[in-house]
Amino acid sequence: MRTLMIKVHKQLASLVVVLLLSVGVSGLANAAEVDKTDPYKMVQDVASVTFERIKNEKQDIKNDPERLRVIMEEELLPFIDYRFSAYKVLGKYVNTVERKDLLEFISVFRQYLITSYAVAMGYYDDQTVEFEPGRDFSDRSDVTVRAVIKDDDRPDIKVAFKVRKNRKTNEWEAYDMIAEGISLLSSKQTEFEAIIRKNGIQEAISLMRDSIEQPIQLQQSEEQANNSEN
Repeated sequence: MRTLMIKVHKQLASLVVVLLLSVGVSGLANAAEVDKTDPYKMVQDVASVTFERIKNEKQDIKNDPERLRVIMEEELLPFIDYRFSAYKVLGKYVNTVERKDLLEFISVFRQYLITSYAVAMGYYDDQTVEFEPGRDFSDRSDVTVRAVIKDDDRPDIKVAFKVRKNRKTNEWEAYDMIAEGISLLSSKQTEFEAIIRKNGIQEAISLMRDSIEQPIQLQQSEEQANNSEN
């Protein structure tokens, strides 16, 4: 089953990599300075800073791919409502599992997201993103920020970020990422629902821990692979 989880990462990585980058900051010094009152600006700002940091630390990442976990936690996680994401993944089981198991699931899911993003970062190859113009969100509590990935001569990839407004803080946070119609949360919910139904929530937690323990590896692009063969 752990192999299945890793396979899902690889299938989505080429699409999700830019999503991940786009949800962790544009010409801003740090996470605290990002404007979280505008969902469209927030997503673009977060993308820009994360891209820039990865480029600046390229050599460090090459020497130690685990550095990607640190970058994801520092630049990406502050802008993701991972608790809400965990609830969405659990679906109907949110109200049936014991509270201690729920809290453990949320905690491990947070690290699982960091690992998922770091794994996808291993596929980063200078892709660029064009975001749609911002729209009026004054009467909205949930918006979709759409964009298009431009990747050399490959076909454009349509992506979207689901962002919701926190009623207590009035700040916006991302909770799902969609690439060519594939929802990251929906795919995880389907996967975990079958596991929990059959073996319980602790099995899902155990599988996430197994995934977290796997080392981060950098993936070669097709061009890099061809050059290394010649």
